[in-house]
Amino acid sequence: MITRSREYLGDNGLPPAGMLRSVLAEHRAGLGRLTRLRAMYDAKGPILDRRRREGLPNNRLAHPYAHYITTIATGYLIGQPVAYSTAEESPTLQRIQDAFRKGSEAAENTQIARDQSIYGKGVEYVHVDPGDDLVPHTTAISPENAFVVYSDTYDMEPLFGVYYLPHRLADGTDDGWRVWVMSPSVIAQYRASAPDAVPEQYAAEPHYFGGVPIVEYWNNENETGDFEGVIGLIDAYDVLESDRVNDKEQFVDRLLVLTGAVLEEDEKGRSPMQQLKEDHALQLPDTQSRAEYLSGEMDESSVEVLRKALAGDIHKLSLVPDMSDENFAANASGVAMKYKLLGFEQMIRVKEQWFAEGLRQRLKLYIRFMTLRGEAALEVEDVNITFTHALPANLSENAQVVSNAVNAGAVSTEMAVRMLHYGENWTDEDVEKEAEAIRQERESEAAAAVGMDDYKIE
Repeated sequence: MITRSREYLGDNGLPPAGMLRSVLAEHRAGLGRLTRLRAMYDAKGPILDRRRREGLPNNRLAHPYAHYITTIATGYLIGQPVAYSTAEESPTLQRIQDAFRKGSEAAENTQIARDQSIYGKGVEYVHVDPGDDLVPHTTAISPENAFVVYSDTYDMEPLFGVYYLPHRLADGTDDGWRVWVMSPSVIAQYRASAPDAVPEQYAAEPHYFGGVPIVEYWNNENETGDFEGVIGLIDAYDVLESDRVNDKEQFVDRLLVLTGAVLEEDEKGRSPMQQLKEDHALQLPDTQSRAEYLSGEMDESSVEVLRKALAGDIHKLSLVPDMSDENFAANASGVAMKYKLLGFEQMIRVKEQWFAEGLRQRLKLYIRFMTLRGEAALEVEDVNITFTHALPANLSENAQVVSNAVNAGAVSTEMAVRMLHYGENWTDEDVEKEAEAIRQERESEAAAAVGMDDYKIE
């Protein structure tokens, strides 16, 4: 997190040139870490740069463990669209949700959650496209190019956001850098000849979101990625598997020792090595001559034990389980599955809390913009944000639990429907409609049983 003192900001909330240069330098100082995390996600680990002596096999196997961890964590957190609701119907929230649908908010959330998992934070830019009926949009942008500067006080309030990119001419050559700085009231544009040069402002225009329109979504309080703590283990796994294949190749290409014989070219002009590769046989001069390979035995069992230990540590310490493991069999009970996923669930809860904080910041920006357009006021605290985790359910076991609860009279119809469809993307309205449909069916069955046209179940 980059912090600065509010007292040095200008009247419009923009930083002076020296402060802007310093925060850019601070962000770029951490680009090495971000680049490495992205490379690990793309399965481009250090193993790909390994060199060996000429003539030795050099297999370089990079395993996409980081990609797997991010995919599982992101899919579980945001695999279903986030739901927003209020205790009473809110036209303002309805307008915001319409804007969300128009701007593909669910897809942008997925991108932000992926960046959150990779880099330790995701970043979005809330904006209004010209000529788009003044509808706000949200766009995920890379944490490698954008960041927020916070106040150095206890509340850590966002002071301004920065987005910067190299400026390229029509022929593709670089022509310095372009920098956008966004305060709570204006968006200013700057140019800089180099990343460490003092940016020069050349344009500014107001926006109407009433806050910094760049929002960060932290992954946790330390802003670390989901696989960042196991990078060393992933590197070790890559080295082990690469050397395992190298050893196999060297075992196949082992030395051939000849005793009592000297081989020469045959009548076709082929060397002894070429004869062996093409014919898979050698003709020895007499019965006293011998040919045998010189090699040791490969200890595959110990290598496999080490491989499984590394893989187990990667999953255990990242808290993301191996879903292909036999422990996740389809016949596992719900309670047993919950124990196996306990650590994973706790990690997701932390991610969810920080992601929800970012969503609240987004809602504040949308609400302020909508109220300027004449919509009714809406407090962010009155909006319920609901995440639906995408976890496979044991439907038969769940149905049995619900059935027992209903037969015992322990739950209402609404609660039974909610329990039965827990984990699905059902809203309160969906539950109420299903419960009402069940009541109507029961009333019809009861009326038919007693020969009455009108029968009500209280």
